[in-house]
Amino acid sequence: MKRYIKINDRDNVIVALTDLRSNEQIEDIKLREEIKAGHKFSAIAIAKGQAVVKYGAKIGYATADIKAGQWVHTHNIKTSLGEIKEYEYDPEIKDNDRKEDSEINDNERKKEREFQGYRRPNGKVGIRNEIFIIPTVGCINNIASEVARGSQQFLCKNIDAIVSYSHPYGCSQMGEDQENTKKILADLINHPNAAAVLVIGLGCENCNIEELKKYIGEYDKERVKFVVCQEVEDEIEYSIEQVRGLVEWAKKFEREACSTKDLIIGLKCGGSDGLSGITANPALGAFSDLLIAKGGTTILTEVPEMFGAETLLMARCENVDVFEKTVKLINDFKEYFIAHDQVVYENPSPGNKAGGISTLEDKSLGCTQKSGTSKVVDVLSYGEQVKKRGLNLLSGPGNDLVAATALASSGAQIVLFTTGRGTPFASPVPTIKISSNSMLAEKKNKWIDFDCGKMLKEDVNIAEELMDYVLEVASGKKVKSEILGMRDMAIFKQGVTL
Repeated sequence: MKRYIKINDRDNVIVALTDLRSNEQIEDIKLREEIKAGHKFSAIAIAKGQAVVKYGAKIGYATADIKAGQWVHTHNIKTSLGEIKEYEYDPEIKDNDRKEDSEINDNERKKEREFQGYRRPNGKVGIRNEIFIIPTVGCINNIASEVARGSQQFLCKNIDAIVSYSHPYGCSQMGEDQENTKKILADLINHPNAAAVLVIGLGCENCNIEELKKYIGEYDKERVKFVVCQEVEDEIEYSIEQVRGLVEWAKKFEREACSTKDLIIGLKCGGSDGLSGITANPALGAFSDLLIAKGGTTILTEVPEMFGAETLLMARCENVDVFEKTVKLINDFKEYFIAHDQVVYENPSPGNKAGGISTLEDKSLGCTQKSGTSKVVDVLSYGEQVKKRGLNLLSGPGNDLVAATALASSGAQIVLFTTGRGTPFASPVPTIKISSNSMLAEKKNKWIDFDCGKMLKEDVNIAEELMDYVLEVASGKKVKSEILGMRDMAIFKQGVTL
């Protein structure tokens, strides 16, 4: 197993892949202190004020003189990020950094693969045949949950799950907050993983059923049913009967062969450590490139975790229009921070720092590895549906639950979630947990679905392995969070609550 890595020839820091002892000799460098796995030490002497370089890019500057072999972290490095800035479109001359052995390999890479999915009447493809129960307002969450519990009796071979999604919104909201709620609920109602949907309203909320229908658009009246609690005597009994009918309608769908062109995969990370940008996130990037080569689509979000690496994404925009949308994506989110009197670069989290990430640039350069090397084909606003195949950027925060829900609402049938520290959460769609280190995969094997720590121990084609696993999940294999019965959703709150 490798014990350390210099990620890029231009780097002046080295990352420990396992705990290293003080006074240990690493090539021609004698370590001056213990270096924990995922943390960095200086490869050369770095003077105060000099750039600290990792991933071949600046991740901050030294706040004190740093000697070769010395630990480099938050005590002696600081971010160099500022606030709003101007950008110029400077596209990369080459398409990407991937080198193919031959034209035959390239053709093989582009060959579509199949999974067993559910093709819906509107042409979309789901990877689950589920019944969603969605409350329009938070004050009837318990009603929706009770309906879901009472409907488990209808589960059968061709129905994967009957689930309700709780949220605290739908009333006493103003402006963009209310818009976000309506958009996300409508997106979930229209999601292809839902064979059928029961929408339960209270009757007096801002986000009432008639108002929500304006956002849902055209819908199949056999697929979507509505209940207004204030208008029926026993809302639970009545709703359970509605679910019975929806199950009968949904049972007609059967899995059939679908192409990788039909897959939309969300890319997300959380609880990162110093290995996330070396193993799990690059693995997602390689997977994203492979899926896109096969005609599929990926979505990258967490805009605050693009800060410091955004120019790399901008250089991959396929045209000026996409570049300008990316600039707006970045600067709008910075304005959001500033409007709330928050510093733009107040990140990473305590868990990130404990794992070896020192600055936002350090985190962002590791996070954006998830996007691979493909061109950016479109930029989506929060709650907007994917329209173009390829790599899409989505406006959304870094918060795990909010961002994963946003990915699902934009059309992702699966979310790939990398982590160095672990988390049990899930989203409205199957959420595959991918560990950056094998110790986490072993310790939390009820949480972790796929281990990228093995990349440090053996030479593996991780993109192909991950593709195989994703296609299994798309064909019906349950992920750990599904087995545990975990389902979460969260809506981005940006405004006033009355």
